[in-house]
Amino acid sequence: MPPGRRMGPPAKPKNVKATFGRILKYLVGQNKLLLVLVLVLVLASSAAQVVGASLLKPVIDNYIEPLIGNPTSDKMAGFASMLVLMGCIYVMGALSTYVYQRIMLSLSTKALLNIRLDLFNKMESLPLKYFDTHTHGEIMSRYTNDTDTIRELLSNSIVSTISSLITVISVFVMMLTYSWHLTLVVIGMLIIMMFITKKVGGNSAKFFIKQQKDLGAVNGYIEEMIEGQKVVKVFCHEDKAKEEFAALNGALCHSATNAHTFANILGPIMNNLSHALYAITAMVGCVLTIAGTLSLGAVVSFLQFTKQFSMPVSQMSQQINAILTALAGAERIFAVIDEEPEVDDGYVTLVKVKSNGNEYVETTDKSGIWAWKHPHSADGTVSYVPVEGKVEFDNVVFSYDGEKTVLNGITLWANAGQKIAFVGLTGAGKTTITNLINRFYDVPDGKIRYDGININKIKKDDLRRSMSMVLQDTHLFTGSVMDNIRYGRLDATDEECIAAARLANADSFIRHLPEGYNTMLVADGTNLSQGQRQLIAIARAAVADPPVLILDEATSSIDTRTEALVEKGMDSLMEGRTVFVIAHRLSTVRNSDAIMVLEKGEIIERGNHAELIAQKGKYYQLYTGMFELS
Repeated sequence: MPPGRRMGPPAKPKNVKATFGRILKYLVGQNKLLLVLVLVLVLASSAAQVVGASLLKPVIDNYIEPLIGNPTSDKMAGFASMLVLMGCIYVMGALSTYVYQRIMLSLSTKALLNIRLDLFNKMESLPLKYFDTHTHGEIMSRYTNDTDTIRELLSNSIVSTISSLITVISVFVMMLTYSWHLTLVVIGMLIIMMFITKKVGGNSAKFFIKQQKDLGAVNGYIEEMIEGQKVVKVFCHEDKAKEEFAALNGALCHSATNAHTFANILGPIMNNLSHALYAITAMVGCVLTIAGTLSLGAVVSFLQFTKQFSMPVSQMSQQINAILTALAGAERIFAVIDEEPEVDDGYVTLVKVKSNGNEYVETTDKSGIWAWKHPHSADGTVSYVPVEGKVEFDNVVFSYDGEKTVLNGITLWANAGQKIAFVGLTGAGKTTITNLINRFYDVPDGKIRYDGININKIKKDDLRRSMSMVLQDTHLFTGSVMDNIRYGRLDATDEECIAAARLANADSFIRHLPEGYNTMLVADGTNLSQGQRQLIAIARAAVADPPVLILDEATSSIDTRTEALVEKGMDSLMEGRTVFVIAHRLSTVRNSDAIMVLEKGEIIERGNHAELIAQKGKYYQLYTGMFELS
């Protein structure tokens, strides 16, 4: 069997610059003009704040001071017009902020759409080995937690940081223009704020990365417990499960507490420092006004600049946490997207052909026969080999992890139309043989030939299209019964699906369901019995109408009476096909053309039922109950 699964994402981002660049590519895409508009609106929003604050000086110096105790009509008119101008500027700034935030929300949603598409498309191209070594919860966390952190980055953090940076620069220039004395006070406080941000933010980043890792572990454990609740209850494992979850949850609590402690104290610290800066600036400004160096309006405007300067600095410091969390999540997503896809160097394809005298020609007619289209690079010719279902293993050696050998020197053959059975104790390598026929895994040593063609030369999709497989663990998808049967061949008609159900003896119970073939199945078909789910899986294989059929404990979940009915249908299904059967019930393999007895990854006996019984070897011992299969 495949090696045990491991848990846990990368500990920390490896390349922040590259990761951030890849995120921006999803955001930019075909949206360059919209992003230019966003930048213009951000500038307008920041400019509105700066210009509005700068107008306080002329309003106070030119209108309010002269009007104190001496209200004149000409000054009042000018004062009113200045107030209207300030109001219009601030309204323009508010509208600019609203519009660019709406645009960024739309663009970030589209970017996440593309990220999820790339992630899912890559997941569908990954080899089974990847899923053997990663938990379901770990993979799911890429679609949920990690994409949510990127959403915050794209929709808010990036624009907020740019807006804050523009505001800080603009305000700093205006402060220098108004008073270099007060600007020095602001710079001194800014140095203190930056030092605190670096210290607190650095610790916060470390724990946010740890939090993401612990969150993936918790999600993975919850996913496994949900899937295995029956097993948990059967073996009274609830207390142990609670204990294990408490440990994982405790680790998450610890990392999350530290991460958010540093993140949450940063905001209040920066706010208090900004209040202190405001107070110090006010005191120094009053001294300068009394000394006649600054006007009252200039001091008031400068105080407003001080607020506009310290607030963006605080915002940028708080955005550090969101940015670092998003980068950690993005790195985990890109790690999946960058995984090596399932290698397929095959060039032999499966096509429909018809006979045209002494040669075959391709056809789109459904009545044609299946054939392997084999191009020959040496002379540029193409040959067609009719699909018969002949399979050969030639000294195949295989290991899942490169260390423990699962199959050792397997040599076997199955002629077209033969029924080959594999028996042996658990772990003998029976299922591994069928996994190799499908090229779920590639063999490092030895060869497997299909109709005389090395399966490495056959494109994987075409190879698998020529086979159907009924697994021991059935999996039904959310949808109708008809949809689940048609999953075996998407272009199958309703009549063909019903005929396949009849062949598997599933038609009778399906018609007794509340809505017959239109009955909806949910949660892996939990509204059906295990035997009924198995029958639908067999019907799904039957509708594909393949030349090769693989049955991995296909009747293991069916009672004896149902099994007898299914076997009658299976006999019709297997007629004229090459069939590989794995069975624990030896009574189901007695009529096989050849029975392979496996032990520790090697074939120790081969023959039909009568021959193996006569040999009185391992098969005889298994069949007579001297040993039991498990």
